[in-house]
Amino acid sequence: MPNDIANAPMRAPTPAGFLQDPARPILCTGRDLPPQHGVVPHQHPRSQLLWATQGVLRITSDQAIWVVPPSHAVWIPGNVQHALQSDTAAVVRNLYIDASCPPRRDTACAVLTLTPLMRALILRLYTEDTTAAFPARLLRLCAVTLDEIANLPQAPLHLPGGQDPRLVRLIRHLGHHPDDPSALPELARIAAASPRTLERLFRQETGLTYRQWRSRQRLLLAIERLTLGQSSATIAYALGYRSPSAFTAAFHAEFGTPPQSFRKQTAVT
Repeated sequence: MPNDIANAPMRAPTPAGFLQDPARPILCTGRDLPPQHGVVPHQHPRSQLLWATQGVLRITSDQAIWVVPPSHAVWIPGNVQHALQSDTAAVVRNLYIDASCPPRRDTACAVLTLTPLMRALILRLYTEDTTAAFPARLLRLCAVTLDEIANLPQAPLHLPGGQDPRLVRLIRHLGHHPDDPSALPELARIAAASPRTLERLFRQETGLTYRQWRSRQRLLLAIERLTLGQSSATIAYALGYRSPSAFTAAFHAEFGTPPQSFRKQTAVT
């Protein structure tokens, strides 16, 4: 399955993210993304809660990579540059929060676990007319939504990045090509750095060794495949594990639950 965001058809960002109007504190938009489509790198003044009711999203920036199954959403603070890719068809719903009423203090993107109430609020706001100043009823609905966003817990579905340009180049490449089987000496040419330098940069700037970083990336890729209904055995061999049991053990150690239990927990009905 191709994962090259640079070669995938890319769409423009939604204009709602750029509208600054405290009288309309939350704007909700939606779009359908065909397989292998995405949204070009961009940033906007409004913070964004991005959710795919169907499909798995991959959000990338120079600082990190986030994987977002339908049970979760990604919180993107205002003016943080990011890009979006979906390898499968996806149905996307966005909340754009005016800068006058930020519900969270995060300065970086974060994957959040959605509650049933949060999903219901997003779907309800999507049906509302938000082209004019909001009536009192809609403002109350927005207030409840902001309270719910503020209390959503974070989930460990991200890969940390760094600031060094050499590390940024490599992480950007691996974000666009998560199944690249190349060894570190080959990948080092992309970063214009030696393997030893990259090992040091991974430890210093991500808190993980290169091997640990790639292991977590494989497990995040496994989440995408689990959401598509693939079996643990199929995923294990596709991602290079010695056996399904080795994959299950690694997944359980990272996320605290076996792969198929995770799939059931994150299924949205």
